[in-house]
Parts: sequence; structure tokens; C-alpha cells
Amino acid sequence: MKILVVGGGGREHAIVKKIKENKAVEKIYALPGNGGIARDAECVNIGAKDIDGIVKFAVDNKIDYAVVAPDDPLVLGAVDALEKAGIPCFGPKANAAIIEGSKVFSKNLMKKYSIPTAEYEVFTDMDEALKYLETCPIPVVVKADGLALGKGVIIATTRDEARNAVVSMMNDKVFGASGDRVVIEEFLTGPEVSVLAFTDGETLVPMVSSMDHKRAGDNDTGLNTGGMGTIAPNPYYTPEIADECMKTIFLPTMNAMNSEGRTFKGCLYFGLMLTPNGPKVIEYNCRFGDPETQVVLPLLESDLLTVMQATTNTALKDVEVKFSNGSAACVIMASKGYPSSYEKGYEITIPDDIQDSVFVAGAGISDGKLVTSGGRVLGVTDTADTLENAIKGAYAKVEKINFDNKYYRHDIGQRALQAKETK
Repeated sequence: MKILVVGGGGREHAIVKKIKENKAVEKIYALPGNGGIARDAECVNIGAKDIDGIVKFAVDNKIDYAVVAPDDPLVLGAVDALEKAGIPCFGPKANAAIIEGSKVFSKNLMKKYSIPTAEYEVFTDMDEALKYLETCPIPVVVKADGLALGKGVIIATTRDEARNAVVSMMNDKVFGASGDRVVIEEFLTGPEVSVLAFTDGETLVPMVSSMDHKRAGDNDTGLNTGGMGTIAPNPYYTPEIADECMKTIFLPTMNAMNSEGRTFKGCLYFGLMLTPNGPKVIEYNCRFGDPETQVVLPLLESDLLTVMQATTNTALKDVEVKFSNGSAACVIMASKGYPSSYEKGYEITIPDDIQDSVFVAGAGISDGKLVTSGGRVLGVTDTADTLENAIKGAYAKVEKINFDNKYYRHDIGQRALQAKETK
């Protein structure tokens, strides 16, 4: 089989490595891929949002199956276009990807179908939003409606911060058209949990839970990032909570999308908060999370490609989706200065014996060498029988990797270990 994977980050590298395990796979193409993915697939310089270019390449190269991983091409209709050209795909069509593409849509969906989430108001007029902020409870969460590279959510702890967030989104257009509408919602408290789920619109199978670490600095300090590390499973996500989420959130969401004529096939991501009033949805994503994928897929014992094809063919109920009983930890190695300004072009050295555990996110090839090209450079993962050993293993591998200006948090997973101790 010839497989095409759309995207070029650490998540896509994790997907490529897992798909490679299937013996029927002869060739994997990554569009555009990156310098690290090039070890495991043939990278082709076609951007993830170049839908016409992706379709032409897939047809010309007789691709048997495509995986569209990032949010942008999914929202833009990459799956629709590929399937129209006769290429079967993993991922939702555009009318289902709207569950991430529009926060207004997803919040209204939850309200309509009584799926637990934070209370909220939607605004299209900036003055109305600012007036609302004069009296609403603080802290408050301000969200741009559309995609914003994971940066369109501001937790405002003061009214001034909230006002500044609204003005920057609606007036200054820092996120472009994504800020034409804003959602202002109540601030929830409790442990956060990420749960990815395979679904074909009839069956939904949750993957192992995970815990992301968003802040740039140790002890959850500093700026918000795309994620500085993650662990799985999440100790706060007990079997009892998992059962409750399946009944009140996961299956109702799948059924709600069906009722709206927007059947979702692919990976549906649930960002949850375990509040004192029960689990609530913070956000949906229409694809694998990053860096959650880098700990979830290494624990998958079933064949990923087989599961993906089952979601496409509405046959998920007929395949086994099995995960290891162990744990995984991923430490993100970033460029110093991320998520603000940082320098690029530094050579990266990764020992051969740990290559399989390293997912490359922001790196390219220069003069035949792997060099830094982004803020989040590598995801370094280890799996083990216990979470403590997985964390130790990941950091031991991190110590073996070198590039100038490398930066990483030293406390990935510590909150989870403390949670396990208090149970």
C-alpha cells in the first residue's frame, strides 16, 4: 500500500512511525513533512493547506489511503476533495471538522444537546462584548471563534485583561477573521484531561487519556504554548469518570453530529475539565492532539492503519482497539525563547539507539544535517510499566540529545505523580 500523511509536525511523525509497523505498507509520503520525518517517509514540498496540490499528488502517485492530520486542511475540506478524487481518507469532512473550526458552532451544539460545558455568551459586536465584561464574573475566558494556531483562547484574571483580549481579537484582528465572533465563557476549575477517540459515526472508542503541560516554564509558569510535554494515562481520569464521560459527553457528541447531518469520522479530541460539578467539555478538536499523540500512539498495541481504515469504512465495531497497561511520557525540547522569538538553524544530534523514541516537530535539513527550524523542535517519549519509570526514561533520552539553545521543562509528569500518591 502507498500511504499519504498530510502535515509536518511531531504529531505527524508519530502517525508515520506507527503506520510503518503495518507490513502491507510499501511507501509513505508526507506532505510537507519535515527533516526528521524524512527518515521514515518521503517528504514532498506541498503545503498542508494546498488542497489542490495534495489531491493532484495523491492521484498522480496512485495513493491507496490518506491521513489528513492537521486542523487547517480538515476545516478547508481536504478529506472531501480527496474522497471526491477516489482516495479513501482518515479524517472528518469539512462539515464535521467545523466542531473545531468554529467555537460558536461547538458551544451551540453542546447547548442544544445538553452536553455539559461552561456557560457562555457569543458576541459579534465589540461594544456589546465590552459591556458584558463590565458585570460578568471574573476570571473569564475569551475565545476567538475560528482557528488561531491554538492561541485564540485567553484566560483573563482581571476585567482589563478581558477587555484587552476582546479588543485585540475583534478590533485589532490579531487572529484575522477568526476574531469576527468571540465566545466569552465562565472560568471552570479542576484537573484537565485530554481524551482522543476513534469514531466512525456509529461506534466510538476512546483512546488512553493524557495530561498536557501548556505553560512554557517549570511549575506551570510562563506563557501558554502548544504544549511542553504530556503523560498518559491521566491519573485523574478514573474508570468511573470514563464511564460518566462516555454517557454524558462522548456518545452524545457523536449522536449530536449525526443528528445535525454532520457525521464525524476520524479522531475526535475531547478537552475536558473535571469540575466539582462533574466532567465538562472545554473544547473539541477534529484531529489528533499535539503532543498528546506522542504518548497515546506509542501505547497502542493494535495496528493503527487497520483502525483508521475501519473508521473510514464504518467498521470500527469489527476491529480491536487495544492499548498497553503501561504509561508513557513525552518531553518537548524547544528552542530557547519559544513561544516568543527564537533563533533557528542549529544542528541537532540524536543518538541512533533512541531515534525510534524521538518525534521531530520543528526541524529541517541543511547540508545533509538535521537543524532546528521551529519553536517546538522534538518530542522525546518513553514507555514503561509505571509512569515514574516512563518519566525517568524520557528525561534520560533528553540528556543524550544536543542542539544549541535547547530548552525544556524539568517537571513534566510531576503533577500526575503527586495525584497518584494522593489517591
